[in-house]
Amino acid sequence: MKHRGLQLIVSILCLAWLSPGLVWAQTMSPERAIPLYQRKLQRNPLDASTYYRLGDAYIQRARETGDITYFNLAEQALRKSLEIDPRNGGALRHLAYVFFSHHEFKEAADTAAKAIELDPADSHAYGVLGDSFLEVGKYDQAAEAYGKMVQLDGSLYSYGRLSGLKSIRGDALGAIADLDRAIQAGKATGRPPEAIAWAQWQLGSEHFSVGDLKAAEAQYLEALNTQPNYYRALAGLAQVRAAQQRYPEAIDLYQKAMAIIPLPEYAVALGDVYVTMARPEQAKKQYDLVEYIGYLNTLNKILYNRSLAYFYADHDVKLKEALELARREFEVRQDIYAYDVLAWALYKNEKPQEALAAMAEALKLDTKDARLLFHAGMIYHALGKTDQSRLYLSRALGLNPHFHILQAEEARRTLQEIEGGQP
Repeated sequence: MKHRGLQLIVSILCLAWLSPGLVWAQTMSPERAIPLYQRKLQRNPLDASTYYRLGDAYIQRARETGDITYFNLAEQALRKSLEIDPRNGGALRHLAYVFFSHHEFKEAADTAAKAIELDPADSHAYGVLGDSFLEVGKYDQAAEAYGKMVQLDGSLYSYGRLSGLKSIRGDALGAIADLDRAIQAGKATGRPPEAIAWAQWQLGSEHFSVGDLKAAEAQYLEALNTQPNYYRALAGLAQVRAAQQRYPEAIDLYQKAMAIIPLPEYAVALGDVYVTMARPEQAKKQYDLVEYIGYLNTLNKILYNRSLAYFYADHDVKLKEALELARREFEVRQDIYAYDVLAWALYKNEKPQEALAAMAEALKLDTKDARLLFHAGMIYHALGKTDQSRLYLSRALGLNPHFHILQAEEARRTLQEIEGGQP
């Protein structure tokens, strides 16, 4: 499916975390809620609470449809709510989430902090604050915010966040345990099916990251049982089917996921399956779609810089643009994956020494991500450092021999070349 870092680190259409603190009536769909609140505001245009609920419904609609223009509508509604009632902590928290979704991480953190000042018991505001710190590589501050969230609310939402931080820090077992807690808490407290399915999908992704296809498959199927046609689980199961070399099933599953929300990482993954099946024309159609989605509008060009940089570098196309995008991304975020995509783009642009320095930062948390290890192995190989290359490539394949439908095979070939060069 997608790069491991794109599962852990949030992009607007494929959030690694759950929507923080969306508290509108879960029994009402956003399709019904939006016109209802619009009619109420026509009757009473100074109702701060209804503007808040309208913004909430727009956010949920964005999550369900993948149409990020709903976040702009949410921002307008939430700002109007705050104009009428500046002390609406919930509206501030939601506005912080919108900033976060736009990759305006400083604004998100500042606004979440203001929400906490108004309501120190708002656990979900701490969640947005932690998410914002996570995106810019401030992992200790993120841990502090998440810890406070758990103290206030030991829920699916807080344990889901903790699991992501533990995963980035290399504690795969701890991440899996926290997701188990999240699922149980969600079921016990009657959380919405989508929320529980999210945790089940994320648990499947954690299992896949350490090469356990059977456990990953089971969790993706559980997610689909909880939330039928859940697009994340469809794509996750497609990744498993591709690893099992059940390519027609993988194609069908990716197509179903994309019919719901056409994320660029799904198009990349589907194109890679077609490449494996020696169907270049179909692959090209998917790769063209990746760029179309990435450049669809101004916001997409911000949100998908990282996805496009990885795509270009992975497929050896537009390599100068890949490096430009990676550097632009690094200006916004300095998390481990910003360092990784920069290192990978530098390597592909034949700058392995510079790539090595960035790669060292990407590896500093010992994240259990086979593609990070693969990137390190290839950079060392380009520098002629055979022992280090062998070590990292072997670690990548040892962690997850199915980590990528194309690059796992490249790792094996490179290892064979190294071994063939031994006396």
